[in-house]
Amino acid sequence: MKKWGSLALTLMLGAGLVLSGCGGGNDASSNNGAAATSSPASTATAGASTQDTLVVGRGGDSASLDPAIVTDGESLKIAHQVFDSLLEYKPGTSEVQPSLADSWELSTDGLTYTFKLHPGVKFHDGTDFNAEAVVFNFQRWSDPKSEFKFEGDSFDYYDSMFGPDGARVIKEVKAVDDLTVQFTLNQPQAPFLQNLAMTSFGIGSPAAIKEKKANFKNEPVGTGPFVFKEWKHNDSITLDKNASYWRAGLPKLNKVIVRSIPDNSARFNALQNGEIDLMEDLSPDDLSTLEGNSDLQKIERPPFNVAYLGFNFKKKPFDNVKVRQALNYAVNKQAIIDAFFAGQAQPAVNPMPPSLWGYNDQVKDYEYNLDKAKQLLAEAGYPNGLPDTVTLYAMPVSRQYMPDGKKVAEAIQADWEKIGVKTVIESPEWATYLDDTKAGEKDDIYMLGWTGDNGDPDNFLYTLLDKDAIPGNNRTFYVNEDLHKLLIDAQKETDQAKRADLYKQAQVIIKEDAPWIPLVHTTPLLAAKANLKGFVPGPTGTEYYSEVYFE
Repeated sequence: MKKWGSLALTLMLGAGLVLSGCGGGNDASSNNGAAATSSPASTATAGASTQDTLVVGRGGDSASLDPAIVTDGESLKIAHQVFDSLLEYKPGTSEVQPSLADSWELSTDGLTYTFKLHPGVKFHDGTDFNAEAVVFNFQRWSDPKSEFKFEGDSFDYYDSMFGPDGARVIKEVKAVDDLTVQFTLNQPQAPFLQNLAMTSFGIGSPAAIKEKKANFKNEPVGTGPFVFKEWKHNDSITLDKNASYWRAGLPKLNKVIVRSIPDNSARFNALQNGEIDLMEDLSPDDLSTLEGNSDLQKIERPPFNVAYLGFNFKKKPFDNVKVRQALNYAVNKQAIIDAFFAGQAQPAVNPMPPSLWGYNDQVKDYEYNLDKAKQLLAEAGYPNGLPDTVTLYAMPVSRQYMPDGKKVAEAIQADWEKIGVKTVIESPEWATYLDDTKAGEKDDIYMLGWTGDNGDPDNFLYTLLDKDAIPGNNRTFYVNEDLHKLLIDAQKETDQAKRADLYKQAQVIIKEDAPWIPLVHTTPLLAAKANLKGFVPGPTGTEYYSEVYFE
């Protein structure tokens, strides 16, 4: 066995997006075998406020509180507070560092990872975290016949990151001893450590899963800094301080209340009125008001996302590439940005953001050209436009990459009507929206977006557009075998330059096939009270509240 030292980590995970952040966070080496320790900010007491409850306002409710069965950010934000994973990302970046695993070693053939676990960690129900608990969770996620895979549940992220049943990357997970767990892979996977750090692979209490069964999604039990207390659906989720948290001195707050306030203006008003302390997804329209209020602060999340329209390949005529290309030509992205994003976005060309390594800046976008769009529709057999009304699903919640999905959909609707494509816009509530787009039976075209989970191109291209991600994150039902081969080869390749070239080839194929209309990449805006400290926005869209305090 060879130590997974800093040089090896740089070569294989240099992919990790390192973005600027400030304040708080845990400071730990990802290769020295030491447990993560709290930063100097953890002990700050000067000028401390008596406020010990954080109230967060966001645009929508969670779909579930079991991170293994969801893909939406609203669910994962809560899970991030309740669960710890074996590894985590350094605050403000996608750089991997220790969490429940203090250290790890990699075999010379790249197929065996051995993790040393942090001692003395307890789940919120008082049971022990150990190697057997890790094995239980991974077996639950990987076995499609697991008795702990409950009706209606699917482990889409596990399938997306570690391959579908029958083509798993992970061959075996075993407990070597109480605090040592070993992963054996069927093939090398370059982003393996990046994947393990995702919130989706937060370790849940085996005892709680066995006891609560399907209700675990409503009453989660992890090892994280906050303990689940109450969920008032479509209203609020309350989390209490984990007084026995394994990281000394954390969390600094006694309580976190996360409120669902769908309307952007109402959410900002709640912040101005002191009803909430931190708000997500600030509308660009409110930016000037925010900047003029000395009692509030602006927070920018590092840009690491894409908003897009996806074509449902199960529905005709969207299985026709010329129809898809025509509709690409008929979307005025810059007008949308000017009208709804107040300069906080740029037109998206590819399914991954330009800030991510492996981005192909030689790929040219479909320009806004209605004549070209009409020409392609005619070539596809529709000289007078599409004969049937198209069902366009518009997001019912604001997200960091899409502040107002309905207004953007209306602008696109107007553009498409100019080429003879009529649409009806539907926006069912968020959980139903996600179910419908995953099933692909009701929508013709849908609006969604993605914030990268782990700083690797694999998490955009393979996770969202490979055939292995059907059903799940690939809601277009798009299949291209040449693309699949490129993406699988890229997973196995450990040379980053070679991987980058494979991903650049993949983007060329995707642009030609046009399964999406990539819309925008945004710099997400948050806002908070001026005395809120210790909040470090992460590129992945989730961050711990454990370091937050009030001056």
